[in-house]
Amino acid sequence: MISALVTVVTLAVVFFYLFPKFGSYEQAWEYVQAMPTWSLVLLAFAVVLNVLVYVWPFLVALPGLRFGPGFVVRQTSFMISNTIPAGGAFGLAIQYAMLGSYGFRAGPTTSAIAINSLWNVLVTIGLPIIGVVALLISGDLTSQALLIGAVSLVVIVVAAVLLRLILASEPGARRVGALAESTVSWVLRVVRRPRSLDLTTPVLELRHNMEGTVNSRWVALTTSNVAMQLTAWFVLFVALRGIQSSDGPPYVTWSESLAAFSLARLATFIPITPGGLGTVDAAMTALLTSFGATNNQALAATLVWRAGTFVPQALLGVVTLVWWRATKRRRERRVASQQ
Repeated sequence: MISALVTVVTLAVVFFYLFPKFGSYEQAWEYVQAMPTWSLVLLAFAVVLNVLVYVWPFLVALPGLRFGPGFVVRQTSFMISNTIPAGGAFGLAIQYAMLGSYGFRAGPTTSAIAINSLWNVLVTIGLPIIGVVALLISGDLTSQALLIGAVSLVVIVVAAVLLRLILASEPGARRVGALAESTVSWVLRVVRRPRSLDLTTPVLELRHNMEGTVNSRWVALTTSNVAMQLTAWFVLFVALRGIQSSDGPPYVTWSESLAAFSLARLATFIPITPGGLGTVDAAMTALLTSFGATNNQALAATLVWRAGTFVPQALLGVVTLVWWRATKRRRERRVASQQ
């Protein structure tokens, strides 16, 4: 109940207080209405591409999963996780139930969910590195973006080293668990909330769940998750270019929009709303203006991006949930006959 209230208040503050102070919804809507036909066609293509690529990381994380069932699971879990306060737990439960009905046991399902969640976090943290490289290529690199990219690089390197230690051997995993325990215990003592923790067991469980798939598929996992993020950025870039076309150059460049997107995505780690709804939007709007878009252009582009990456998948999630429930008994009979 408290989390739902916090979500509603946050969304109300962002969309009914901050955005109207920042720009005009009326003028933003005029920009959207003025988008040329070519940009609307390209935007539709980008939205469809984003929906399709969204399935890819889960197909890599769960060997044997076909596109059709993967599409149903991903769209349904997206809808639940991103539209319901504290929906992550419900989304997790529905993934287990759905994959079970498709014949996947709890072990592989746990492994796939853990791997997919971890890689999504790692790629989101690493996105600013891609944004910095893009700015460097185009000659638009700023000191602030460079600093954030450097911090992201350090975090990714540390995470990669720790993950390698965990997957290389059980003793290595135990050392990482012990390090985590001592670090967290120190932090708790500093904030005067000391208590004993067992973090070694979860690390060993993580190793057990991830070892085989990660060692053999880490390249595909990274590629698919990066592709998923870049298709979401492509929706933003197409929307922004279509909106700015009515005013003419100078435009926000592809590299600047990629940097704005990659930095704004870090706001998903603020655990206030599902999927960073509202927080990412506010950050993205501010960042686009810092790269030269007007307030109303940035607001319009962000709203179109949110609509293009959120609404289709949320609506599809309702359809796939209904489809799954309607065909569940038939699938279970088929799975039972194969065992």
